[in-house]
Amino acid sequence: MAKRRSRGGGGPDSLTAAAGCLALLLSACSAPLSQPQESSPPATGGTAAASSAPLALLPATMGGSTPGAQYGRAAGIPEPTPQATAAAMVPPVTSYFVMVDDGGRHGVRFGCNDSLVGSAPAGGAGDTRLKAAMGGLLGGEQQHGGLFNAVGGSRLKFLSGSFDGTTVTVYLAGTLKPGGTCDLPRIEAQLTQTALQAVGAIRADIYINGQALADFLKSARASR
Repeated sequence: MAKRRSRGGGGPDSLTAAAGCLALLLSACSAPLSQPQESSPPATGGTAAASSAPLALLPATMGGSTPGAQYGRAAGIPEPTPQATAAAMVPPVTSYFVMVDDGGRHGVRFGCNDSLVGSAPAGGAGDTRLKAAMGGLLGGEQQHGGLFNAVGGSRLKFLSGSFDGTTVTVYLAGTLKPGGTCDLPRIEAQLTQTALQAVGAIRADIYINGQALADFLKSARASR
């Protein structure tokens, strides 16, 4: 009888213990599992970091991205315009004056032992060069920076000019007042050489009031 009671009394206690163990197991299973720290990828090893870095550097490192780099120019220097390039290739306009009694030491010797010396005023291109060069003589004074201008005492103006690739033709109008016999070759040399140099001609035909320069100077010489 005693043996049966001990077995019967132990039954409820065993069930209680089993139920407690089951509750503990269920609570353990429902708790979230913690992730190990070493399982997360490093910040610099991810795919996004690897793809974004080269894209951010692409505009700065790509060849030819800097304006002018493909032509060997430094950054910030603009490309030269066609007008600027053409202007740099055009020689300056030159007007010719006289160094009296210089004997050819500073220029081409001519006339009364004088020298023909070029001076470069501001000018343009094409017909503008011819007009500017002739204007440097016709609108100038008799004294030009230590040089003599035999045309400076006259009242001539430039009418028109043309160039056919060989001969330059210039039309002037007004009055010509040479100061002496030596001024006649000076006037001829100044006008002729200035016209030739302006357009690169090899011959100059100059007319004053419709008369050829040579004939005009002959008339002036005869009247003296």
